[in-house]
Amino acid sequence: MSDVPGFSPEVFAAARRAAMPDFPRWQQMVRATGGCAEPIRLQGHRITFDNALEVLDVYRTADEPTGYLLTACGNRRASRCAACAEVYRDDTYHLILSGLRGGKGVPEDVSAHPRVFATFTAPSFGAVHVRREKNGKPLPCRPRRDNPVCEHGRPQGCRAHHGEDDPQVGQPVCVDCYDYVGAVLWNAHAGELWRRFTQALPAAFARRLGITRAALRKRMRLSYAKVAEYQARGLVHFHAVIRLDGPDGPADRPPGWTTVPALQDTIRETAASITVPVPEDGSGFVGRWGSQLDVEPIYVSSTLEGVADQRVASYIAKYATKGAESAGTVDRPIRDVRYVSALEVTEHARRMIYTCFVLDGQSAFGSLRLRQWAHMLGYRGHFSTKSRHYSTTLGALRQARAEYQAQASRERRGLPDPGTRETVTAGQWRYVGSGHRYGEHFWAELARQRISTARRIAREQQRQESASEGD
Repeated sequence: MSDVPGFSPEVFAAARRAAMPDFPRWQQMVRATGGCAEPIRLQGHRITFDNALEVLDVYRTADEPTGYLLTACGNRRASRCAACAEVYRDDTYHLILSGLRGGKGVPEDVSAHPRVFATFTAPSFGAVHVRREKNGKPLPCRPRRDNPVCEHGRPQGCRAHHGEDDPQVGQPVCVDCYDYVGAVLWNAHAGELWRRFTQALPAAFARRLGITRAALRKRMRLSYAKVAEYQARGLVHFHAVIRLDGPDGPADRPPGWTTVPALQDTIRETAASITVPVPEDGSGFVGRWGSQLDVEPIYVSSTLEGVADQRVASYIAKYATKGAESAGTVDRPIRDVRYVSALEVTEHARRMIYTCFVLDGQSAFGSLRLRQWAHMLGYRGHFSTKSRHYSTTLGALRQARAEYQAQASRERRGLPDPGTRETVTAGQWRYVGSGHRYGEHFWAELARQRISTARRIAREQQRQESASEGD
C-alpha cells in the first residue's frame, strides 16, 4: 500500500495506527499531554481511600487498552517538544508580566515602580556577516575598508545585502582572524559576569547616595528577571527586566529619588565596570560586557516613550524556550569529538565546538568542563533566572495548574471534595519508555496544533475583552 502514488509511508503508518482498537484511548492520553512530542510511558497503579480505609477509587494501567499511561515530558526547548515548550512559554510570560503589572500574588501597585528592559551583549571577537538596513532599505553587510584584505588574504568588506534568513549572517568574515578561544571563554564566563553585575548594582546605588549597602537595603531593593538568548554569531546575550522596589519587595513602594533615569545610569555605570579575569592560561583574557548596552524604560502603555510591559513579557517568554540550536548548533550533548565532523551544524558552530574540546583538554580550563557544554558553545549558565522577590515562581504556577487538574480529576471520578472528606492517594509507577511509536507522530502533532489554535483564539478573545473594558 505504501507504493500508492501521492501517499507517504508515514501517512499509511498513521492510518494503520488509527485502525487499532486502543487508538481512541491513546488519543485521549495524547490530548491530555497537550500533544507532547516525547511523552513518557508509565506502568503502575493508583489507589484512593479515606480515613476509614474505604477504597474510593482504583486505577491500573493493566486495565488500559494501551497497557500504559502517557505523561508529558516537560522539556522547555521548542526544538525538542513544541507542546511542552508552549506551556513553559506561557508560564514564563505570566511570571514576567506579574512582576510588571501585578497579579499571581504580586500587588498591582508594582506597575508604578521604576523598571527597565536591559539587553547585555558580548564584545566582538572578530568581524561577522550582519544584516543591516536603514529606513527599511537593506544596506551592504560591511562597507569596504581602506585595506581591502586581511592578513590572511581574505576580503575585509562585504557588499552583499543579507536577508533575514541568510545562512551567512553571524558567520565570520575570516575564520582565521576570528578569536574562537576568546568567544568560547566568554560564553563559559557569561553566567559569572551576570552574577557579578547583580552583586555590584546595589553597591553602585549605595555609592551614588554616599551610604553603605546595609543602609541601602533599609531603603530599597533591586529585583530582576532575565533570559539568555543566542545571537547568530554563537554568543549569548541577556535580556533582563530590572525593577526598583521598597525594602520589603514589590508590595513596598521605593523612595521618590529612585527614578528610571537613575536606574538607567547606574546600570550603564555598573556594566562598564564589571570584569571576570581568566588568568589560568596566562593569556590575560578578561570577560566583560560588549559596548552595545540597551536600557529602555518599561511602561504599561505602548504610546509612551519606551517599551510596553506586555511586549517585554512576550519577548522574554519567546526566548525562554530557545537554546543554542538557534545559533546553528545542536540541542543535545556531544559525547565524543569524533562525531563533531558529522554534525549538521554551521561551520562557525563546528569550530566553536572543536574549541570547547581543545580547551577541555588543557589543565588550565579543566574546571570549566567545556566538553560537557560543547553543544552549548561553552555557555554553562541557566537560560532563565530571577531574583527571589521579583514575582511568583514557575513552581507556584505549576502547582496551581496541578491542583486545578486534580480537582477536575476528582470530579470526573466522583471523589469527595478534600474540604468535606479527607482522602489519601497512594501509587506505584515505573518507567517503561518514552517517545511515540511508528505512526503516532502524525496524530500527536495534529493534537498539538488543535490545542495551540484553541489557546491562541482564547488569548485573542481575552485581549479583545480587556481592550473593550479599557475603552
